[in-house]
Order: sequence, then structure tokens, then C-alpha cells
Amino acid sequence: MNALVDTLLWLPVGLGVYAYVGYPVLLRVVAKLRRAPMAPVEPAQWPYITITVPCYNEERNVAATLERLLQLEYPADRRQILVISDASTDRTDEIVRGFADRGVDLLRLETRRGKSAAENAAGPVARGEIIVNTDATIRILPNALKALVRSFTNPNVGVASGRDVSVAAADIDNEVASRSQRTSGESGYVGYEMGIRALETRVGSIVGASGCFYGIRRDLYDSGFPESLSRDFASALMVRERGYCAVSVDEALCLVPRTSVLQAEFQRKIRTMARGLQTLWYKRALLNPFRYGAFAWMLFSHKLCRWLVYPALPLAAAALVIKSVHSPFWLVVLIAAVAGVIVGTIGMRWPRGKPAPGVITLAGFGLASNVAGMLAWLRVLRNQRAAVWEPTRRT
Repeated sequence: MNALVDTLLWLPVGLGVYAYVGYPVLLRVVAKLRRAPMAPVEPAQWPYITITVPCYNEERNVAATLERLLQLEYPADRRQILVISDASTDRTDEIVRGFADRGVDLLRLETRRGKSAAENAAGPVARGEIIVNTDATIRILPNALKALVRSFTNPNVGVASGRDVSVAAADIDNEVASRSQRTSGESGYVGYEMGIRALETRVGSIVGASGCFYGIRRDLYDSGFPESLSRDFASALMVRERGYCAVSVDEALCLVPRTSVLQAEFQRKIRTMARGLQTLWYKRALLNPFRYGAFAWMLFSHKLCRWLVYPALPLAAAALVIKSVHSPFWLVVLIAAVAGVIVGTIGMRWPRGKPAPGVITLAGFGLASNVAGMLAWLRVLRNQRAAVWEPTRRT
């Protein structure tokens, strides 16, 4: 009985330490044993590409987004910009139509069905050899598009993902400030995640692309993709099934404004993790190491191990209560854990617009992340699927 209680208590700790520390260390070791990939070469002629921008009620952002896309360093006669309006009810469609004479196409869906459905609808309309998916609230730096497309000169690359840089909303148009954030901090977790993707690229393939900015070969694009699943995550899995790899491109910088509203981040995490779990189940065959080798190990370590921490937490809490009955040390640990939950709850309920002390903010985000992870698992186990897309309002 004691062994079982100890196992349940330490299970989430072991999973978390392996996923966030052990796995990156092992990746770095394996990457050093691999030959560094050759730098992509400049194509003799840039391929024709389609840039898709799925959106729903983005009248505040879509004009600025289109202006930025039109200014990207890429031949204007070699690209199509396609906005897919997911049955928007504001002025989004009207604004997009105003760009028609500058080469921007509008595809309106009359029934709102979600982001993946919008991207499915874009497939038959897209004319490019490479389809580049992006978002209406982010900013792609001027030379990033060429850097992304250049990766496809390697015939083994099926998906190329940009490098997210998390910035304050006020800095979305400040390229100098944004670049300095990349080199000096890059907003903690996002910078850590991009570092993992760079190592995975060295080892063979990333296991998920950035939903804000990634490209995929036209003949690998699935226009019948299940609408309730996560296409950006699945894209790396689908191309691996077809014998291609997915890579992260450091030079393809994409500025993503941070959301300062904890409740919005809480809901986003529930949605994205639930869709990620459902997508992984849909492509679970890729976890077979006998068929997919190192890719199966990376998929298990990077995704599943992290997600398994959340259902293990309630079991660890129960084990902690049991141990605290017989041990003063574990009783102190239990009291500290309860205090942390109380502080985190205060952080989650902190009035919007009022600055909170750092400890309360950190505890709030920590509690929100863990509770969101557990709720995501609950949603998946109940087979609750939310196909309708609710974009994160970052700006």
C-alpha cells in the first residue's frame, strides 16, 4: 500500500521532470550525434504559394494583417492571399473585399463551422504549390516568408513551421523591440518551446507546427481533415505518415501578441489541449516506435508525457492527504499546497485591469494551467468535441 501511495505521489513529478528537463537533455545529446542539416538554398524560381487567413469577426485586425502580408518580401506575382471568413457577422468581409484589387481573395462560409472547417474549404480554392497558414492577429516579419518557403527546396520537407516570438501587444508593430525580446528573453515558455523544436529539427522532425505560421506542400494538404481536431499539430503527423519530415525555421519569425487576460488564456488552454489529445488519439499509430522510431519517442515525450501530468495530479493529491495523516513533514507539504491553491485562486479571480503582485500572478497562471489541463482531459474522456472555433482575442 505504501509503495502505491508513493508511486501516485511522485508520478506527476516524474512525468514533468522527464518531459520538461530529461527529454530536452536527451534531445541535445542525440542532436549532437546527427550531422547538421545543410542550409536551404535559394530556389531558381520562387514557388507559387497561397497564404490562408481564416478569421471570424476580425474587423479590428484584418486590415492591418493584410497590409503586412502585402508588404512581405515575396514576388507579388507568385502568391495568392486567401481570407476565409467563417460566417463573420461584423465588417470583416467588407474590409477584405476592399483589398480585392490588390490580389486578396475572399472565401465566405455561410455557416460557422470552425477553423479546421475553414481551412478545409480553402483547399480546393488554393492555387499555390505551398499553402501557408497564418492568423489574423499576428505579424510575420518581412523576410520570414522567404525563409519559410526556402525550406521546401529540400524535397524531404513536407511542413515548415515559423518561430513564434511572444511580444506585448503594444510591440506588435515595433520590429526592433520584438527582435530584442527574442534575444533577451522571448517570453519564457514560448522561447523554451521554440528551442525544443530546433533540437527536434536536428534529430529528424518536429512533432507539431505553429498554428500561427506554417507551410505545407499542396499535395500533402488534407481538405477532408476532421473539423474538431487540430490541423497545425496534425500536419506534422500527417506528413510523417507520408514519409516526409516537418522542420522549424529559426529565421521565419512570427510575432504573437500575449494575452493579458488570465480567463482567456484559461479557456484557450482547455480548447487547445483537448483538441490536441483528440488529434493524438486520431493519429495514435505514430506512437509505434517499431514503425516510426525516434519520431514515436519524440511524440510521446513532447506531447503525451506533458499531458499525462494533469490526470496524475488528483491522484497525487489524494496520496499526499494519505501520507500527511502519518507524517508531520507531509502534513506541512499539504498545508503549503493548499496555501498555493488559495493564492492561485486569488490570482485567477484578480480584477481585470488592476496590477497583481508577482507571486499572485505566477500562482494564478500555474493553477489555471493545471486546472485547464485536468478539464481538457475530462472533456476528452466525455467525448465532448467543440468544432466551432473561438479565436483568442490577443490584441
